[in-house]
Amino acid sequence: MADTLRRLVNTSSYSVLQQKLEAWYKDYHVISCDQNLNRCCELVELTSKIQGQLFTILNLTAQEGGHYAGVDTLKSRLLPWLGTCFTMATSSVSPDTSLNLIQDNVEKERKIRELSLSHESDMQKMEDQLCSTRIQLDSVKQELADAKSDLDCTKNKSATTLLATEDEILHLKTELRAAYEQMDVYKRKLDMLEDYERQVRLLRDEVTFLTAEKTMLQERLVRSRSPSPLPPRRSRTSSPVRSESPTRAQLTNSSRHARLVSRFSDLYATERLEAQSLLRRYIDDLETVQRIIFIAAVESFQAAKLAYRQFKLRVRKTLSPTHVGPESLEDAVVDYIVRNLDLYDVQTSVNDVINSMNVNPRISFPPEVDFVLISSFIREMCRIAFSMQTLDPPLDLAFSSDGELYSDVKYRRSYDSEFTAPLVVYHVWPALMEGDSVIVKGEAVTRRGALWRSRSRSSSPVRSRSGSPTRTLMSSRSRSPSPGRLSTSRL
Repeated sequence: MADTLRRLVNTSSYSVLQQKLEAWYKDYHVISCDQNLNRCCELVELTSKIQGQLFTILNLTAQEGGHYAGVDTLKSRLLPWLGTCFTMATSSVSPDTSLNLIQDNVEKERKIRELSLSHESDMQKMEDQLCSTRIQLDSVKQELADAKSDLDCTKNKSATTLLATEDEILHLKTELRAAYEQMDVYKRKLDMLEDYERQVRLLRDEVTFLTAEKTMLQERLVRSRSPSPLPPRRSRTSSPVRSESPTRAQLTNSSRHARLVSRFSDLYATERLEAQSLLRRYIDDLETVQRIIFIAAVESFQAAKLAYRQFKLRVRKTLSPTHVGPESLEDAVVDYIVRNLDLYDVQTSVNDVINSMNVNPRISFPPEVDFVLISSFIREMCRIAFSMQTLDPPLDLAFSSDGELYSDVKYRRSYDSEFTAPLVVYHVWPALMEGDSVIVKGEAVTRRGALWRSRSRSSSPVRSRSGSPTRTLMSSRSRSPSPGRLSTSRL
């Protein structure tokens, strides 16, 4: 009896019966009629099985009590219940097997319910995700439509802006062209203004000089009328003994010498290369360009030396009647020129250099190149050459000719020279001389056959400017000396 009771307790049949009842109660209004009847039959079968086990326990308990133990209880409780015509269904399966099957069935149903619940929850989650995905897809479609509309608007605006920008560019180009034309007009006016200012300065200097001359003449007139003895003074001024006090030109000779030599080197390193790059835009031959620059430098020195001699003659002629200083007339003339270097008419020298270059047979090809392109280089070279003539002793360029014997003292070879060639084909830069000593070396190109090349170049008629009658006529007119210039040069 104890084992049967223990198995009944372990199977927890009543708890299973209670769970089935609760589950049936929850699903009663949801499931069909057949399903409700099946549930009810399952409960009846389970109840009958439990009652069969209880009757087995009742029988075993009664047997353990003897023949007369428990008779009152059976009479008072069991017999009245049996009188209600309750019949227990017989089972073809043993009680233990039936309980195990019931337990397995209950476990499977529980798992089925759990799987169903998990499946329903997964389905619900998937439906929720599907809904959210649909919502996101709708939002993305809306954003795509908005982006497309924005792109269309941007395209329309860009097309409009492009048209407006092209109009603005054309307008700006027109304004820029007008601004360039106006700038050219202003440049011409500025050049005219500079010429006017230079003329005003010249006139002011002449007025100052004439005023000083007038004052000196008045002082001499007052001295001649005064009763003071004049012969001793005249004899003292006319004595050939010079004062030992140096002039400004003598005091600044060394500093001006160093400055001018440095500026000459800077011309070779900077302005020469700028002029060379400017000419290379129109002339492909590097040799022709270097010849043009070298001849421009030599002609600039010649023009500046001629202008210095003429200027010096004019100053000497002006100062000689009124010179009474302790220094000699020559020192006074040089000192005046050093103090008034801005009176040098450099533009006239530049024009003379360009006219000389136009008729030079070595650089007359090609005729379409105008040497006014390097007028700034020529102007600076003329100024330096003019200032070098005021030094003591003056600085000058070394004599040079094509086909001469190369000298390491005067020149250095260019990078494209033949270093074993003894003769110079052409010169790149002149050497600067002080008397017989070289101050700054020049640059020359040496190649073999230089003498033959120089002769063929000088005798070749192709180098003439006969193909350009206009420039030849202008050059001949510009080279024809005026009467005033001839008289000055003769003086």
